[in-house]
Amino acid sequence: MTDSVFSQIHHCYLIKDAAEKALATHAMVASVRQREFDTADWLQAPSVHEPGRPDKPELVNPGSVSKRKLGSPEGRAVLMHAIAHIEFNAINLALDAAQRFPDMPRQFYLDWLQVADEEALHFTMIRRHLQSLGYDYGDFTAHSGLWEMAENTADDVMVRMALVPRVLEARGLDVTPGIQQRLAKVGDQQAVGMLDVIFRDEVGHVAIGSRWFKYCCDQRGLDAEPTFFALVDKYYTGNLHGPFNLDARVQAGFSDNEIALLTKDL
Repeated sequence: MTDSVFSQIHHCYLIKDAAEKALATHAMVASVRQREFDTADWLQAPSVHEPGRPDKPELVNPGSVSKRKLGSPEGRAVLMHAIAHIEFNAINLALDAAQRFPDMPRQFYLDWLQVADEEALHFTMIRRHLQSLGYDYGDFTAHSGLWEMAENTADDVMVRMALVPRVLEARGLDVTPGIQQRLAKVGDQQAVGMLDVIFRDEVGHVAIGSRWFKYCCDQRGLDAEPTFFALVDKYYTGNLHGPFNLDARVQAGFSDNEIALLTKDL
């Protein structure tokens, strides 16, 4: 187990330092792509623990997260910090998907390692921009809601695929264009360009979630569309409310019927 694919993923998952985790994830994914592996690693795996995370940022309730007006450099830094926190959590979420669920096809693990690799790139990119504004990751508070969904979906790969990429990450597709407009108004074109990269990659990440959610439904003889909304009703405490980025959601694997159900009350 010392050199198994699982142990390499798990090592990155447990790293606390954010920059070190990002670098280690890049190296691990490059290594794993060159190797053959099967699910024996996962079937023999030790229990999965909480992910490694730095002591800062301090995690608080969503209503207590740092807020500033976007027109000031500090306000832009607060926004960049919030995005960096999302991307850092996304690294752990992708690594967790790749290590937690046994007996999936090999491509499932490669897909989620690709996601982890891209999320690590996103985090590093946003952190550098945050540093250019005179701040760093950990300088402001952040909230823990992103990881709560991982805990709530830890026991079932189908539920994880439905709720994390197709609800939480898909919400990013809805809100990113508006964030870019706000940043453009205050002249931060560099941040706008970074969000272009993140948006493009996140469409692919949600599409990966859609593909594997539908795979799990097929394996269990379930109709994917009603199953998705039933799982949202059971596990998601908020409301799936618009406005929705319909074009991006279609690219990311949402069916016409799902789009109709999402928008029926708008």
